[in-house]
Amino acid sequence: MKDIQVTTEFTPNPNSLKFNVNVPICTHGTVQFASKAEAGKSPLAAKLFEIEHVKEVMIGSDIVTVTRDEKVQSWSVLIPRVTETIREFLVCGKTSPKACEKCADATNPGSAIEKRIIEIMDEQIRPALARDGGDAVFCGFENGVVKLHLKGACSGCPSATMTLKMGIEAYLKEYIPEVKEVVRV
Repeated sequence: MKDIQVTTEFTPNPNSLKFNVNVPICTHGTVQFASKAEAGKSPLAAKLFEIEHVKEVMIGSDIVTVTRDEKVQSWSVLIPRVTETIREFLVCGKTSPKACEKCADATNPGSAIEKRIIEIMDEQIRPALARDGGDAVFCGFENGVVKLHLKGACSGCPSATMTLKMGIEAYLKEYIPEVKEVVRV
């Protein structure tokens, strides 16, 4: 296996850090693990939860976003441990996490509007969120309301409501007049 590089990047959420990896990790999009119990789906997430003060883990195609316990004031102890855990995991060539079962199957949207929402989310919104170590997954559209599940750095970010309303909602309303509101589920 080629040399595995892991670099860190701060996110708008001070308690979440994005670890960029130069090799593929997960082929299923992004998968969020909000607890050690949920991490059973992913050997990498389970290993990361063994590190003290790791509160949440999101694994994407080539990123891992780790959210720390709010009591920890510095990333200085966590960064080397998380980086080494990711590197060791990838050197062993372990399997990636399973797809998220929490949200709707985006490959089978129910209507033309849902297809358009998913298309805009996948092409415009999700890549922007991924740059900040987060993600938003489409969970449904009903009576003009788009339901999204926020993951990674977005899930606990102080700016999440602003991103949701002023960013995602405004963008979707501009391109899809049927969208009246975007809510977090």
